[in-house]
Amino acid sequence: MSNAPCQNRVVSERDQTLRQLNVIRAVAIADFALLVPLVIASVNDWERAIDFLGPAHGFGFLFLLFLCVRGVGQDRWGWWFPGIVAITLGPIGSLYGEHRIRGQLSTETAD
Repeated sequence: MSNAPCQNRVVSERDQTLRQLNVIRAVAIADFALLVPLVIASVNDWERAIDFLGPAHGFGFLFLLFLCVRGVGQDRWGWWFPGIVAITLGPIGSLYGEHRIRGQLSTETAD
């Protein structure tokens, strides 16, 4: 049996935070990709599209909120992050928060 370095590798808190931010970014982009056609469908009264896109965007929003609240529970960031996600209704706030936290992590690493 070989003890390859990857098997016993300890993932740092910073790396775990970055992984969570990557997931938040991916979900936010996907949710935004649903939000744009949802707004277009709403303006044009396309009921069938709204019936599909509305719940899909709603699920994405709730998942983003869950991910941000989970990060609070893990002491990765403060309550401002899920708060801004709730206020902006999802993608915009989560992308802003994700960008802000990445900036904080890069300045901590530079110090």
